[in-house]
Amino acid sequence: MKPIQYFVPKTMTEALSVLQEYGPKVTIVAGGTDVVVNMHHGKLKPEVIVYIGNLGLEEIKEEGNHLVLGALTKIAAIAASSLLKKKAPLLPMAASSLGNPLTRNQATVGGNLVSASPAADMAIGLLGLDGEVTLVSSRGQRQVALADFFTGYRQTVKKADELLTAIRIPLKDIKGTFLKLGRRQASSLSVVNVSCALSISQGGNCEEARLTLGAMAPTPIRATKAEGLLKGEKVTEALIEKAAQAAVDQTQPIDDGRATAWYRKKAAQVLVARALKQSIS
Repeated sequence: MKPIQYFVPKTMTEALSVLQEYGPKVTIVAGGTDVVVNMHHGKLKPEVIVYIGNLGLEEIKEEGNHLVLGALTKIAAIAASSLLKKKAPLLPMAASSLGNPLTRNQATVGGNLVSASPAADMAIGLLGLDGEVTLVSSRGQRQVALADFFTGYRQTVKKADELLTAIRIPLKDIKGTFLKLGRRQASSLSVVNVSCALSISQGGNCEEARLTLGAMAPTPIRATKAEGLLKGEKVTEALIEKAAQAAVDQTQPIDDGRATAWYRKKAAQVLVARALKQSIS
């Protein structure tokens, strides 16, 4: 077996230098909840491992008109954050549903995003809040909207020499919720997950709507057609049902070991309608 090179950078400059040198050979490890499991099952055979846990990227803060999450912030910290429960409650909802307490205490929000699973709970919540990621390399820094981040199944725009360091979420006066259906109540990947973020005027009309679905396409997706139906309208029972159908019509689920495509569509329609009702109550 070929030896694995292992790096533990203590500074961002050191980490980026390693990424610049080894590029596509690098496997980045933070919480390790995906990487270690995939290595154990032989799905991943890394040549170079870079552990980034010493880079100080754990934070949850309000900065100007944004919330900022450090990429290495643990899922458990997001679930428990009083700031997020006040300013963006659907994120703690999503975090609380991810895995089990052991996983949540180890897994990181950045890892959940770069794994690019179409069912990733945090990706669904953050996409629904119009989040953007900060990607850093020796060449510089760039901001990428999560709407543009996921390019295919387990694929993103992040380049081999880049590190995801933070997630920024615009602060808006919205109500939101996150719902998930799994095959069991805990430690289960989503059969379908949904986030809903709405801004409702004093007159009762929907000023902004963001509906996001997971496990319904090769990537997390925004239900833009359903959002268009809701925007500017009073959210009635009839409109909710129409929007839920439009959201499902935009999806491309598959049959797999967790559910059939037919079941996913039926379940997603129910979850979208339920999320909309909860977001306006």
